Amino acid sequence: MNWPIFIAGVGAVFITLGHFAAGSKLYLKPMLQASFDDVPKKVNHCVFHYVSAYLVLSAIFLLLIGFGYNNQADNSWLVKFISINYGFFALVQIVIAATSGIKNAIFKMFQWTLFAFVAVFAWVGIN
Repeated sequence: MNWPIFIAGVGAVFITLGHFAAGSKLYLKPMLQASFDDVPKKVNHCVFHYVSAYLVLSAIFLLLIGFGYNNQADNSWLVKFISINYGFFALVQIVIAATSGIKNAIFKMFQWTLFAFVAVFAWVGIN
């Protein structure tokens, strides 16, 4: 059992649940009901579900590797990849929040803290 990677997997599960629950309600449904061209609307719909697929798969793999699943391969590259992705998700959100002009955006757009949590725990688990 690799506890840091398992903890990262649990964090990734919470992010995934939040993505489907809050993301669907606060982002996806309002965006689909907004009045703008159908093509960019459907592209954004696809992007939401591309992210959904990534979140589900990364959570599953972090949990499996954290539990000690060994597929006779070095899983460290996969964990590094997932960790770096979550780290960049956090960084992008911080930059967008900081430059958005929204008052206290860094706190209102708090998801970066969850992304950073997963990135750090996953990275610690491979070292």
